[in-house]
Amino acid sequence: MTVAAKKRKLTDEGGAVFDRELDDLPQELRWREWMGRIEAVLFASASPVGRDDLTRVVGQGASVEMLIEDIQAELVGRPYELVQVAGGWMFRTRTQFADAIEAAADLGEQSLAFTEMEMGVLCAIAYHQPIDRAGLKDIFGKEVSRDLLARLRYKDLIASGPRSPRPGAPHTFVTTETFLVTFDLQSLRDLPELELSDS
Repeated sequence: MTVAAKKRKLTDEGGAVFDRELDDLPQELRWREWMGRIEAVLFASASPVGRDDLTRVVGQGASVEMLIEDIQAELVGRPYELVQVAGGWMFRTRTQFADAIEAAADLGEQSLAFTEMEMGVLCAIAYHQPIDRAGLKDIFGKEVSRDLLARLRYKDLIASGPRSPRPGAPHTFVTTETFLVTFDLQSLRDLPELELSDS
């Protein structure tokens, strides 16, 4: 029985021991196993997985970033890629396959579709957060409907922020991690620069 197999045997307390180090494997096989573990964790997650979580499945001396780079190199030419978004990594389908995915039966219904007004309000919140409904009215020159804000909240793109300092302390809106993931942003600092018109 190998050292790894022994480590996986049930302990006296009844729990299994997870062998992060894989000391019984040659270095090359150990690296491949760590790559496989990272891929498995990322594949199983619907949201970005951060570095701290990934370090739990590899040995102490292993570089998560180097393992990620090796996985990315192996995915060249595949219809999906491993990307860094919202403080972690996740698998994404390459954009050139978007039409094929939409053409597939029910998969197209999972996409996030936005009206022009929804996209405008989402952009206003992203650039001016935390912002309340009165602030949105100042930007658009008209009231933004509660229904529209509820739809963005339902899609988990916005959430409640701190109370506004305006009279009555109304709720404000902020973007979420789902917003970052949806638009492939690592953080809000990655938002494109606003182009201000001369008018």
